[in-house]
Amino acid sequence: MVSATDIAGSVAKQLADVEQANAEAVRAAADLVLGVIRADALVYTAGAGHSLAAVAETFYRAGGLACVYPLYHPELLPLHGAVPSTQTERRSGLAAEVLAERAPGPDDVLVVFSTSGSNPYPVELCIEARKRGAAVIAVTSRACVAAAPRRSSSTLVEQGTVVLDSLVIPGDASYPPDAPRTAPLSTVVNAFLWNLVLAQVYDRGTAEGLDVPLWRSSNVEGGDEANVALLAKYGDLVPPLR
Repeated sequence: MVSATDIAGSVAKQLADVEQANAEAVRAAADLVLGVIRADALVYTAGAGHSLAAVAETFYRAGGLACVYPLYHPELLPLHGAVPSTQTERRSGLAAEVLAERAPGPDDVLVVFSTSGSNPYPVELCIEARKRGAAVIAVTSRACVAAAPRRSSSTLVEQGTVVLDSLVIPGDASYPPDAPRTAPLSTVVNAFLWNLVLAQVYDRGTAEGLDVPLWRSSNVEGGDEANVALLAKYGDLVPPLR
């Protein structure tokens, strides 16, 4: 019988390996985000299926960046239909529909979370963003991309200006170690990688005198008041904040 200590140790090792393997890529990703803040631009974030958990982690979250525009389509969320959500991210052309209302430009950055990194929706988002001059941070697993059926003309790894590798194995599961069937790691690792980027953005940004726009929790004293200026600044630029 597995113990909580076994699982905790496995996750801790995964995170340590991820941090070491992505040291240079995290710095490069932080460079891109700092460029967005200097330009007073936006970080667009996107994903499909359970990668939408990472998008939620980036948006209107205590301690998170305020200059984030989440890209979303209801059919991509499993809660609105599990099987249809898988079919939707495999549908070519959806990325153009999602970007029709607002798309990243040369001063912006697109962050795409996709563990398999091979379906049309995440790949076409990157292609469209790069056509518009935006840099792309791809948060994926190189191993999963290599193993996944190629459903697009390219992959997330090929399209990323910077690639953050979750080191997740094909199938995402991590337990039992000899034949993984459960305990998927991508959600935990995606959040960890994003937090590594945020920490660098904060440290380096404040060191150079940048005002890094970060949300405060609305459940702490002064939180609502601290967020008023951010809501005023980004409310019109980011409609989901309204």
